[in-house]
Amino acid sequence: MDGQIWFLTRSLQLSSFQAYKLRVTHLYQLKQHNILVSVGEDEQGINPLVKVWNLDKRDSGSPQCTRIFPAIPGNKPTVVSCLSVHENLNFMAIGFTDGSVVLTKGDITRDRHSKTHSLPEGNSPITGLAFRQAGKTTHLFVATLEKVQSYTLSLKEYPRVELDTHGCGLRCSALTDPSQDSQFIVAGDDCVYLYQPDERGPCFAFEGHKLLTHWHRGYLLMLTDNNKSPIKSDYASGGPSPTVKHTLTIYDLDNKFIAYSAVFDDVIDMLFKKNLFVMAINLAKSQHLDNDGLSEIFRQYGDHLYNKGDHDGAIQQYIRTIGKLEPSYVIRKFLDAQRIHNLTAYLQALHRQSLANADHTTLLLNCYTKLKDSSKLEEFIKSNESEVHFDVEIAIKVLRQAGYHSHAVFLAERHVHHEWYLKIQLEDLKNYQEALRYIGRLPFNQAESNMKRYGKTLMHHVPESTTVLLKRLCTDYQPSKDSTDRDSLDKTAGKANPEEFIPVFANNPRELRAFLEHMIEVDPLSPEGVYDTLLELRLQDWAHEQDPEKKRVLQEAALSLLRSDNTVFDKALVLCQMHNFKEGVLYLYEKGMLYQQIMHYHMQNEEYGKVVEACKRYGDKEACLWEQALGYFARKEENCKAYISEVLQHIDQNNLMPPLLVVQTLAHNSTASLSVIKDYLINKLERETRQIEEDEKKIRQYREETAHLRAEIQELKSCAKIFQKTKCNMCNSPLELPSVHFLCSHSFHQHCLESFAESEAECPTCTPENRKVMDMLRAQDQKRDLHDHFNRQLKSSNDGFSVVADYFGRGVFNKLTLITDPPGGKSGAVNLDAEFNKDLLINIKRHA
Repeated sequence: MDGQIWFLTRSLQLSSFQAYKLRVTHLYQLKQHNILVSVGEDEQGINPLVKVWNLDKRDSGSPQCTRIFPAIPGNKPTVVSCLSVHENLNFMAIGFTDGSVVLTKGDITRDRHSKTHSLPEGNSPITGLAFRQAGKTTHLFVATLEKVQSYTLSLKEYPRVELDTHGCGLRCSALTDPSQDSQFIVAGDDCVYLYQPDERGPCFAFEGHKLLTHWHRGYLLMLTDNNKSPIKSDYASGGPSPTVKHTLTIYDLDNKFIAYSAVFDDVIDMLFKKNLFVMAINLAKSQHLDNDGLSEIFRQYGDHLYNKGDHDGAIQQYIRTIGKLEPSYVIRKFLDAQRIHNLTAYLQALHRQSLANADHTTLLLNCYTKLKDSSKLEEFIKSNESEVHFDVEIAIKVLRQAGYHSHAVFLAERHVHHEWYLKIQLEDLKNYQEALRYIGRLPFNQAESNMKRYGKTLMHHVPESTTVLLKRLCTDYQPSKDSTDRDSLDKTAGKANPEEFIPVFANNPRELRAFLEHMIEVDPLSPEGVYDTLLELRLQDWAHEQDPEKKRVLQEAALSLLRSDNTVFDKALVLCQMHNFKEGVLYLYEKGMLYQQIMHYHMQNEEYGKVVEACKRYGDKEACLWEQALGYFARKEENCKAYISEVLQHIDQNNLMPPLLVVQTLAHNSTASLSVIKDYLINKLERETRQIEEDEKKIRQYREETAHLRAEIQELKSCAKIFQKTKCNMCNSPLELPSVHFLCSHSFHQHCLESFAESEAECPTCTPENRKVMDMLRAQDQKRDLHDHFNRQLKSSNDGFSVVADYFGRGVFNKLTLITDPPGGKSGAVNLDAEFNKDLLINIKRHA
């Protein structure tokens, strides 16, 4: 009466939700859909509401209400007496106490897709409604207190057939299942009548005042009292009196016998009170009871046998509940060690039906191992692949833990659990050769990953075989063929990166050397790490070898790797330096054009001859090498006169250093006397003298030319100039007007001058020579000004090195060669460079 609808599950769990504000009067649960239709009231008065609930969907924790509409025939409020819904969700019928029937056609769960019609029935209250579907024809049975009728809903106007002139009380009608041709049952006080849509069928004489009629799985259930039927009042047959005994009778209409009958003070469930389980099971099967119902009977039967001590019989009944009854219910009962055989039988059946989980598999295998039943264990794990009903990985773990390694290995290999197979072979059985053979049969990706995981272990115990497999894996790998190979294995070829397997050989240098040499032989384009590691191994062998002949062979082998250009330069240089591999260091220095490092290397090892030789080989590429060599020998206290003389000779020949800088450099050597540089200074002075004479000669020449030019200029200014040229100096053709004459006595056609001359104000013939002179003059003026400015800035600065660095950065000290310089760079500009460098050194020395 509080408006709630309650649900009771098979596990006797009770729940509810608020459906109406006041009360619920009628409920109809569809069998084929999880749809519930209810009638109730939300407010006082006669205002019944119909609500359709979708139990599969939730709205704030309650079932979703998909439709609400008032249950009123026309505009006249009246009380609802009964309710029925068609299983196809296209029809719903509501009966009322005033004899009206409201039929809803269309989708009953939606307002927009359904229409409502009224079927007038007279003044007698409606006591029963039922839909019958036969093919495409739909009928509606309607029972009242006074008559029984049927409507054909598949035809227009819903034609009506009156089936009988007497009716029944409320809740005293029902519809049989298709096994009884879906007949409409009407229970009177004396007889029970069965109706077809167009006629009345058989009737059965059953005495007693009927309170309730229901049909369930071929059985007719009726609740009666022991008194004669009272006078009908209103639309019901009268309610039960609390002081009257009720009789529940179950009729089997097919076999025409009473299946059950009992008297109660109130109607309660008395099933299985007598322990006639076999009869109950047979009866349930004959009546096509669903699996849930049968499972419950098997469970109760099993409990009954278990309590009697018949554990073998009980386990057979529990096995029949698999799929419906929670396995833990049975397992808890048989965990006692004395009943381990029964538990094993149940777990085997559970696995056969593929309903076992990992815990069940673990428990079953533990049962086998505890019983030491090897035959059953082998039968279980060696079943056909189509009959495997357990988690293979769990089985492997349990067998391994129990010490059944051979069985675990069998499962791992048969079901392609490579990791487990190798783990057991290597960690438990210590069968390294077999594990290596197995890896060699795997597809490339799996063989590669397992060698990365177990390579070190295998290399430690079977180094030669492991090396052979790694060579295969890093070239063109193909899984080895074996009589036990599985067809499902992928035979895809592959090629691993050999650099990734170098750590596998951490404690096996001999095998590593063989592996690396094999790799560079079959694949010269192997990764750089392969060459670097092989170089390190060869250098180690070279460093420890005492036999000169073998040492020479190893040295050549190491150099061959360096010449292959496959090693990383920095790594190779570090390795050669670590092992003091002189030839390799010098080769890499030369390869990297590190000429100064080559000379410094010879200097560190005090190889004087090699220092001079390095200057000769690389001095034309880096001229500073001679200066560094001179400084190096100057710092030596021992007698290095021969080397100093040779260096000075080269410096003098190529004019690499100013004499003052040479003298200052050699001043650091306490053993070097003036005789060391005597020849150098004499040669230098002689060249300077010759250069001065040449310069003076050029000066006299320039002065004579200047005087001649001045006289010529004066003559041009004071005397008339007669142009007597008859041919053009450009095209050598006779001159024709218009023509152009220059004071230098060159004449041109005007069109020739305009075509070839860069400027009409300059003679094209004299312009190149004039430009040479002007460029030389400008260069001398610029250098003279730069020299003076540099000297002033250097003298006034507190940091002379910063000034010099700034000028170097601007390229001021780069040699400027004029076009007029003769070959060999011995012009006046060269002398100016020498003087400038000399002043630069003097000033740096002064400020240092």
